[in-house]
Amino acid sequence: MAVKGIVLAGGRGTRLHPITVAVSKQLLPVSDKPMIYYPISVLMLAGIRDILLISSPDQVPNFVRLLGDGAQFGLNITYAAQESPDGIAQAFLLGADHIGGGPAALILGDNIFHGPSFSDVLEENVRDVSGCVLFGYPVSDPGRYGVGETDASGRLISIEEKPERPRSNRAVTGLYFYDNDVIDIAKNLRPSGRGELEITDVNLAYVRQGRARLVDLGRGFAWLDTGTPEALLQAGQYVQTIELRQGVRIACLEEVALRMGFIDAEQCHRLGAAQAGSGYGQYVMNIASSFRG
Repeated sequence: MAVKGIVLAGGRGTRLHPITVAVSKQLLPVSDKPMIYYPISVLMLAGIRDILLISSPDQVPNFVRLLGDGAQFGLNITYAAQESPDGIAQAFLLGADHIGGGPAALILGDNIFHGPSFSDVLEENVRDVSGCVLFGYPVSDPGRYGVGETDASGRLISIEEKPERPRSNRAVTGLYFYDNDVIDIAKNLRPSGRGELEITDVNLAYVRQGRARLVDLGRGFAWLDTGTPEALLQAGQYVQTIELRQGVRIACLEEVALRMGFIDAEQCHRLGAAQAGSGYGQYVMNIASSFRG
């Protein structure tokens, strides 16, 4: 069955106050586009077209205004309201009907990924999800993250949250692939000490079953969190630097949709023309024209 995608764009963004008092963090700009474009582009690069976007009740209308039903990108985007931020794993309870009987991919709305041949990495690991597939990224300060330890075959054998003595330097990122068992696992979770359904508890259930893998995103990849003003600024600077030097745009949904075959060049050009007053719109039109040529 086709993998269904979920983008979790909830939370109060308290570390970004007062910027996020009136608007969702995931609608803030990262360089030249809304933050939410970045996680959606990752799901698209994995070939996922059915996407559920979860946010707080007051912010869902803003995402609908930005993205609509996703048809312009060849997607089917639906929405669900998270009444209170009760943990990442709550996404599987809110998204159970959306997932149905097949596998699921979850990505956090404030995580940015970029790297060479990323679509190949995603497509290879989403093709036949058995158990769970997590993505690890080497960090210099693993004690700040959930850290994964693997055996020689890449099977995940432990995950520790903010360990004092990390067993590896691989942080578990905010991108997760699961088989359909994730729904039952999430339903049987108990809230943690902070009252949340923890995604680490979901992952540990798969670890105990011996059905968890950690895929390394190594040198050449970038994984950026945008949870603080400093991190948000750094992410924007990173994206701007890459785009200016390489002449390409990261997470341009129109271009991703075109390259993935979700839309054709004519549709892409129309999307660019609707934004022709911006450099982004001009870029989209140029991409469409090069494909038509």
